[in-house]
Amino acid sequence: MNPMGWIVAWLKRWKGLPAGRVEDRRCAQAAGGPWHPPAQPNAVGKFSGRSATFRVGWLIDGSGGPIRQGVRLDIMDGILHRITEGSATSRSSFEAPNDPAGDLSECTVLPGLVDSHVHLAMTGSMDDGQRLRLRQAPVEVVFRTIQENLREHLRCGVVAVRDGGGARGNALRFAKGPGRRTDPAIRIFAAGRAWHRHGRYGRFIGRSPVDGLRLAESIVQDDSPCDLVKIVNSGVNSLTEFGRRTAPQFSLEEMTAAVQACGRKGLPVMVHANGEEPVGIAIGAGCRSVEHGFFMGPENLRRLAESGVVWVPTVVPMHAYGRKQDPSDRRAQVARRSVDHQMEQLQRARLLNVTVALGTDSGSPGVDHGAAVVDEMKLLVAAGFSLAEAVRCASFNGAGLVGGGFGLLAEGRPATFAAVPGDPSGLPDSLRHVRAVYVDGERVVAAG
Repeated sequence: MNPMGWIVAWLKRWKGLPAGRVEDRRCAQAAGGPWHPPAQPNAVGKFSGRSATFRVGWLIDGSGGPIRQGVRLDIMDGILHRITEGSATSRSSFEAPNDPAGDLSECTVLPGLVDSHVHLAMTGSMDDGQRLRLRQAPVEVVFRTIQENLREHLRCGVVAVRDGGGARGNALRFAKGPGRRTDPAIRIFAAGRAWHRHGRYGRFIGRSPVDGLRLAESIVQDDSPCDLVKIVNSGVNSLTEFGRRTAPQFSLEEMTAAVQACGRKGLPVMVHANGEEPVGIAIGAGCRSVEHGFFMGPENLRRLAESGVVWVPTVVPMHAYGRKQDPSDRRAQVARRSVDHQMEQLQRARLLNVTVALGTDSGSPGVDHGAAVVDEMKLLVAAGFSLAEAVRCASFNGAGLVGGGFGLLAEGRPATFAAVPGDPSGLPDSLRHVRAVYVDGERVVAAG
């Protein structure tokens, strides 16, 4: 076909596009993200830049909406140029390269995932000695551990992580240090070292304010190149007394001043908080996200829904502890009861339309990097979230915490996605056997 004939044919197809094209735009806008018109052909009727076409068996786009079957993805320059339904096996003049990877007709495609709460410099081992040795290890050893942890995330379709800190800030040092990363496919959004009140929980993940200075003043003085700030405002969940709350570490006045100080530096705030009062302070101060949120109560869930503050519930650490200990052990029993209560809160959160982002707290005892995403997603589904809603928690909602246009597979968005074998009924377990991961149209993980 000559160039003029190609242009005429292209215009006919453009005018006759199915309604799904319009729905994709509405979906992107409803999800709060920008929609950009697809790229136009150049004067000779050819698309410039690198292009590829994928025939997809099933598409979960990250919006939380219906799963689509038989979809064609056209990609240009790392961007999703066109999503066409009902044509996964059709051919047209906009053709894929001779690449068998383009045939995903027996796969489910979903957005690249985000683990919104990790500790990259820690291991999921239950061995206390091993965990201690890693905390004390030379930085080169820790960096190798971080690199392996990132590989495990990528193997499970995770393309971005939000690191909640460590006492030495090694994840931040690894992310920002020139030449230290050998695999830049995963984005690291790192807090460095968390802030906690002197004498309270948090020493192994951070530091307390500088002597003589308030929390906000210490944050202003801190010159670390962090991507966000983490503040610890409660203790951890008790494994001996079900539902025991701890007092807030910082008052509403202190927390508000700290969040405002972070805002002036352009830094969002994640707050570790369990119990009604610590969570209420975090929400009232205007933090970006509440981490954990065990025993926060129905009033705080309502406030989360109204404020838009994101909840990262991290159910899997308690679930893992209760599952891996002797069932007759009292601590395991308390852990299981705590999980049940958190699941009830998740059910209520879904009904209230609270923005929930998947986070695993990977690096906690029994919580392995990468694989824990599968377990946390299963818990979301068990709490009443549909599979598509759970994927949204793990993609679009998480991407909102780390920035970037990925997390939603819609026209004009980055072609960042994972392909897993089989139909959606295999999820989330099929994430353990990812066939391929693409970041901005580039394949970064192949099958195996």
